[in-house]
Amino acid sequence: MVKLNKIYTRTGDDGTTGLVTGPRRLKHDLRVDAYGTVDETNSAIGIARLHTGTMPDLDAMLFRIQNDLFDLGADLATPETGEKVSWEPLRIVQSQVDRLEGEIDTLNAGLDPLTSFILPGGSAAAAYLHLARTVSRRAERLMVELSKIEGEIVGAPALKYINRLSDFLFVASRYVNEGGKADILWVPGKNR
Repeated sequence: MVKLNKIYTRTGDDGTTGLVTGPRRLKHDLRVDAYGTVDETNSAIGIARLHTGTMPDLDAMLFRIQNDLFDLGADLATPETGEKVSWEPLRIVQSQVDRLEGEIDTLNAGLDPLTSFILPGGSAAAAYLHLARTVSRRAERLMVELSKIEGEIVGAPALKYINRLSDFLFVASRYVNEGGKADILWVPGKNR
């Protein structure tokens, strides 16, 4: 259980932050950047949710995703080192990926097939969902880069989850745009 009595600790004044297991890393460390970008994704989804309250099923999905993103942040902030710890670290698991895939299928079922790329926009909810999508793609790029560094393990379910999340947010943006009818389509070379 998390309990925060004091918000500032002054321990980061030297430009470092502590991982869950104790070691300190520079605040611009790739692992810290990855879980910070996951947190940024979560905030962007929070803004999108300001515009999805009239869609309770979608809003509930987004709320679950926000909780999952805290799980993902905890996963990334607790690097796998092979050392024994006295607790079981919180990790993204396959069932979270499976649930996300099922929700993508649910939202996508009523959408017309795409005939062009979509410009971010339409409704406010769609625009913010597109913003969250692009931030999640950045988180994914950082997580993949981190996973390629020797000794820096990122679990396969975590990588799958962040990849599916951007797909979910894309489909959700179409869903809130009147099932895709209010999507703004890209017209290649239109302004030449």
